[in-house]
Amino acid sequence: MALGSYGGDVGVADVWPRLRDDPSALLVDVRTRAEWSFVGLPDLGSIGKQPILIEWQSYPSMAMNDAFVPALEAEVERRGLSRDVPLFFLCRSGGRSQGAAMAATAHGFTAAYNVAGGFEGPVDADGHRGTVLGWKAAGLPWSQS
Repeated sequence: MALGSYGGDVGVADVWPRLRDDPSALLVDVRTRAEWSFVGLPDLGSIGKQPILIEWQSYPSMAMNDAFVPALEAEVERRGLSRDVPLFFLCRSGGRSQGAAMAATAHGFTAAYNVAGGFEGPVDADGHRGTVLGWKAAGLPWSQS
């Protein structure tokens, strides 16, 4: 597949059952270390999983992480899985994760999906995230350090 192509967008309400019901399905959180630390992480413990954490861009410069695809390949291989494993890419609102899904597809992963709405979704009328759309707004489990 050409760059720009990927499995499509999947809403958070559809991602949870797919992660729960498919033992090989993986959630790849592509936000920055700062976001993981200060905003929180999806909590997959109740379904016996943990998200894969690989920055797509690095804070504060937001430079592209050239090691993204090699790190993803290594993690999938470490788990003994193939490039056909369902991968659900998550960022703050769905933009960076779409790019990550496209890159994964361009490197031979056949089931790379963008989590529409991301972890926090867009800002609401008051300028706050996490209330309109996304993982947090859907009431899916998450934790914050």
